[in-house]
Amino acid sequence: MAVDQDQPSTPHHVAHHEHRDVSGGWLRPAVFGAMDGLVSNLALMTGVAGSAVSSQTLVITGLAGLTAGAFSMAAGEYTSVASQRELVEAELDVERLELHRNPADELLELASLYVSRGVEPELAHEVARQMSKDPEQALEIHAREELGIDPGELPSPLVAAGSSFGSFALGALLPVLPYLVGAHSLWPAVLLALVGLFACGAAVARITARSWWFSGLRQLVLGGAAAGVTFVLGTLFGTAVG
Repeated sequence: MAVDQDQPSTPHHVAHHEHRDVSGGWLRPAVFGAMDGLVSNLALMTGVAGSAVSSQTLVITGLAGLTAGAFSMAAGEYTSVASQRELVEAELDVERLELHRNPADELLELASLYVSRGVEPELAHEVARQMSKDPEQALEIHAREELGIDPGELPSPLVAAGSSFGSFALGALLPVLPYLVGAHSLWPAVLLALVGLFACGAAVARITARSWWFSGLRQLVLGGAAAGVTFVLGTLFGTAVG
């Protein structure tokens, strides 16, 4: 059978753009955890340094701040994510029970939701009916539409705790690192920490779509200000106590 060369071919849609991961994915908790560790430990060490303590005391202070902060972040993140997951699972159990007890009412509820979004009533009811045939699919659809969650993509408390611990510890290590390799002055630690702050801020630009230099400079200024304030307070307190 001959093919009509004049017949227009069916166009194929080709995506010409990609969207960023607006949820932040792994980058958001990693970057912000490292940033938190950097700022808090840098501020802690500069505050203690303001009272003119020895380098050994600063190293101990920095390592103590790293350890305490990392465990605190991990514990807090685990508790937060675990509590959120338990709440979501409880709501899913409620929805699962309703789908079992009142399938007709749940079908009408889903159809009404589609109608409210502009779908014609008959079509909305048919779509809701077909999607409700599989109980697990029905649960997933109701969870997405009513709760705004995906039952198959609930966050893991252990993963959240581990990533928070690691990223915080990595950020908090930067101000301590110069002392561990032989530095006896605060300035190498401050300079390395400020470079790290700028790098973290620039990495945040991947999430916020801001320019890298703007995000980096903003974080550098904020972290530097925190370190400066705590250094002044440490100096004042050290003088007052001395």
